[in-house]
Amino acid sequence: MKVLNSYDSVKKKGGVGMRGQYYTSGQFAKKANVTIRTVRFYDKQGILKPSKVSESGYRLYTDEDFGRLQKILSLKYLGFSLEEIMAMTINDDSEDIAHSLELQKDLIRKRILHLQMMEKTLEDTAQMLEQSGKVDWNDILNLIHITNMEHAIVEQYKNAVNLNVRIALHQRFSHNPVPWFTWLADQIALKDGYRVLETGCGNGELWCHRSQIPDICLYLTDISSGMVEDAMKRLREERMPAAFSKKIQFGTEDCQKFSFPDQAFDTVIANHVLFYVKNLPQALKEVRRVLKTGGTFYCSTYGKNHMKEITSMVQEFDSRITLSEVALYELFGLENGEGMLREQFEEVELRMYEDYLLVDEAEPLLDYILSCHGNQSEILNQRQLEFKAFLQKKIEEHGAIKITKMAGMFVCRKKSE
Repeated sequence: MKVLNSYDSVKKKGGVGMRGQYYTSGQFAKKANVTIRTVRFYDKQGILKPSKVSESGYRLYTDEDFGRLQKILSLKYLGFSLEEIMAMTINDDSEDIAHSLELQKDLIRKRILHLQMMEKTLEDTAQMLEQSGKVDWNDILNLIHITNMEHAIVEQYKNAVNLNVRIALHQRFSHNPVPWFTWLADQIALKDGYRVLETGCGNGELWCHRSQIPDICLYLTDISSGMVEDAMKRLREERMPAAFSKKIQFGTEDCQKFSFPDQAFDTVIANHVLFYVKNLPQALKEVRRVLKTGGTFYCSTYGKNHMKEITSMVQEFDSRITLSEVALYELFGLENGEGMLREQFEEVELRMYEDYLLVDEAEPLLDYILSCHGNQSEILNQRQLEFKAFLQKKIEEHGAIKITKMAGMFVCRKKSE
């Protein structure tokens, strides 16, 4: 079969080569229904080179090149980057292509979710503007951060797995001989006959640390049904006294809109919960509404230096890592919580818990970091062994890593209706 190198021959009737018919750039672009500029762009990027260059310097393409172009255009439509397309066109292995398609489907699902969150943020922002009548860009930015964080939190707290990991680190390496939950339980004054509500009960850990439990009616609630199920299981495993167990009620509740009637409880408890609430002023109004006159609201949180060494270490390893979408203590923390609470409660007292961690094992520290609701899992996905070795080296250099704890509880009393 004769190969025609003459551009004039090709232009007039197309050339014939070892791979079949040759097409000029214009003919090739017309056949693929794209512009010549597109063909030249892919040539320049090295994604689709011509099969032949004529003696006159004209770039010639074959039907096989056309097949490659169809693949490139399909992958471009599906959202792949030029770098990804280049890799996928070089390697035609079906398993690799299938894996890439699965990754792209996951990326598209994330984009859809992001668009849905953007829509929700727009709706919430419009509602905020309607209620306040003014534009506060700091509030709007916080709203955007919280909305973006909500999905991660929902995933985090489908059940108690991640929460248990974090609790375990504190239980194993805390310096204070009185554990956090024991200290917390001791701060909460309860009497026989009290009706008690815990919002954001998590796995029910708080109720496993009281030496004595008076004859109370206890309502354990969480916005996550998975958490509520884990709390039920946990308290059954702890073999709570039968008489007390019968007086525990479990339910899924949003603290921004409780289903309970006015003045239903003597005590309301929120342990490390309020900084996750989107509309905190509304939640505090709801707490006051369901609290009896003379009742007490116990809410714990932490300050800006809490676990600061962990943040420093992960960012030293990779500055892109963020363990939380927002600084939660800025939303409700030890530094600003009192002012927020005094808008609803006549008396507010802060009680501090003195403690620090001394961690001498890399594995539980790694587990703790991976359990957070930032971007660390994505960044450390392929580097976990490297990061664990980094943590181990830190421990070996100092014998143990000392980690600051800065936590406490606000005790709020409702004096009047």
